[in-house]
Amino acid sequence: MVQPVSHAVDPRDEGRHPPGTEQLWSESYYADFVSEDGELAGYLRLGLYPNLGVSWWTVMIVTPGQPLVAWTDYELPVPGEGALRLRARGVELVCDTTKPLEELTVRGSGIGAVHGRPEAIYEGRTGQPIALSIDLTWRTDGSPYHYALTTRYEVPCMVAGQLRLGDQEIAVAGPGQRDHSWGVRDWWSLGWCWASVRLDDGTRIHITDVRFPNRPALGYVQSAGRVEPVSTLVVSEELGEHGFPRSARIELEPGGLELTVYPLAFGPLLLQAPDRRVSRFPRAVARYEAADGRSGLGWIEWNQPPQSD
Repeated sequence: MVQPVSHAVDPRDEGRHPPGTEQLWSESYYADFVSEDGELAGYLRLGLYPNLGVSWWTVMIVTPGQPLVAWTDYELPVPGEGALRLRARGVELVCDTTKPLEELTVRGSGIGAVHGRPEAIYEGRTGQPIALSIDLTWRTDGSPYHYALTTRYEVPCMVAGQLRLGDQEIAVAGPGQRDHSWGVRDWWSLGWCWASVRLDDGTRIHITDVRFPNRPALGYVQSAGRVEPVSTLVVSEELGEHGFPRSARIELEPGGLELTVYPLAFGPLLLQAPDRRVSRFPRAVARYEAADGRSGLGWIEWNQPPQSD
């Protein structure tokens, strides 16, 4: 008899893990949010690359129809063993995981940049400097979910706290998602689409579509306390200028769900490998519309690596 796969998360995995020897071994803490009305959204990532000797810190704050606020640094040092605290290059940052699988709090301050167009990130423009600080808490709103095939877990959340952009204080409240992964991550070899949404009836949906042949379906549907792994998955998108998708379609089981996704505002990244390959990474807050009439807000991303010859 085949035993069911456990997707339970070990609370000890909230902390850091011993690194492997591979150059591109990394440990990643990712978190996003969107306000209940969709008028403010953001995401952040702390990526630790011990064998490259650097940490990546990326923050994007987006408002549909308004300039993008970006705060990125790809040359921060790696914190000491076990630590999730940085103070270097004008960045102060703490990731607090002292309530494992219940809360993640991120506090940080530094200098970001305002861009009138998201594609300015791809063009390497510096933007107008702006002081930025974050004090946000992701509280678990559902079941933490460990992937069966890799060292990664996802957590549906509700998010609350404060942002400061220049002299503007902004209260944050709304749904979000966070994840934590560790292992080799090669942004420049495989494309993917990742997405998460909270529908208006409280249903949580998360998927990852890694672009290689015979790929497995990854993700979950959570509703009314029930957690079901995604068993089949088809994702497609219509690309627009700069490779920013205009829309996407997600079909998945269980539940025969059909979702149409409309990006509202992009916070893209341009990611450079040690050998100088470059991957484009459009990430967007989006409106999701289900074929059964439900709707919701969330984030969606695409990794667009260089085309192989």
